Amino acid sequence: MIVIMKSGSPEAEIARLSQEFSSSWGLTSQKIVGKHKVVIGLVGNTATLDPLQLQELSPWIEQVLRVEKPFKQVSRAFHHGEASEVVVPTPNGPVHFGENHPLVVVAGPCSVENEEMIVETARRVKAAGAKFLRGGAYKPRTSPYAFQGHGESALGLLAAAREATGLGIITELMDAADLEKLAEVADIIQIGARNMQNFSLLKKVGAQNKPILLKRGMAATIEEWLMAAEYLLAAGNPNVILCERGIRTFDQQYSRNTLDLSVIPVLRSLTHLPIMIDPSHGTGKAEYVPSMAMAAIAAGTDSLMIEVHPNPAKALSDGPQSLTPERFDCLMQELSIIGKAMNRWPQPVPVLV
Repeated sequence: MIVIMKSGSPEAEIARLSQEFSSSWGLTSQKIVGKHKVVIGLVGNTATLDPLQLQELSPWIEQVLRVEKPFKQVSRAFHHGEASEVVVPTPNGPVHFGENHPLVVVAGPCSVENEEMIVETARRVKAAGAKFLRGGAYKPRTSPYAFQGHGESALGLLAAAREATGLGIITELMDAADLEKLAEVADIIQIGARNMQNFSLLKKVGAQNKPILLKRGMAATIEEWLMAAEYLLAAGNPNVILCERGIRTFDQQYSRNTLDLSVIPVLRSLTHLPIMIDPSHGTGKAEYVPSMAMAAIAAGTDSLMIEVHPNPAKALSDGPQSLTPERFDCLMQELSIIGKAMNRWPQPVPVLV
């Protein structure tokens, strides 16, 4: 349920109402500030409440509406119909993810293999225009005999890459036991496709304050994905980015997954959260990544995650879907054409002399 306040509503009246909703009705309230109005989002047992009765609590209340979707805080209606943003501090300055901000490119290898590789890759993707480095310290793999990542030692290598380049770090959390040490390095904590519905993990990650990247499960419906995001927001963390990384369909002979680009306009109508597209996992083949990346920008994505490895043929994981640094350089030039046409490409920072 949302309470829409009239323009110019006094802050004291908003605070009074929030307190009354809590003390008299047992509801959790969340103040959401829009461009022109303030909305109070109400979470709790609202099924029996009469919106007209609530509207009479104050002359400053313009309207009280129910949020009909099963996902409440994730719903775009809950956020007064506007897009939210996730602001991530990095050594190079804050990076904004959201519909009303320039496209953010995340790039790097599937797995952290050694210090020379990860630092050099970080330097190359930064020079091409990426704002974040991706790299797995802990890797969920289908086979128990496949490379599982270097674990905690790889976190130190990611920290070294961050120190060398100032890039933000995105890396995946698999076990809640690793949360504290991973959060010391990661600027954004990734919850991978296999853990999208690991609800106990979602609750623990949602209770900490680092931004979260939630990847769509391999067979998850959109509603299941948004309900997983609801777990994170319900636990207290509003800084969630949704990442489409391809879903499993009938034909895996020609591509690893089916990249669902139609999800971009669908999510835009359903949720206020920022959207990221991962064409590397979505296709599984490096030659298909550029086309899907360009299409994602045209469809309106807020961010791209692209795998880059200095020698894909010798990568310890996901080499076939990784671009070389040279191909990534070219791709960024190609993406800039689409990005500028969509008014989503970052403007170069002027050099002061």
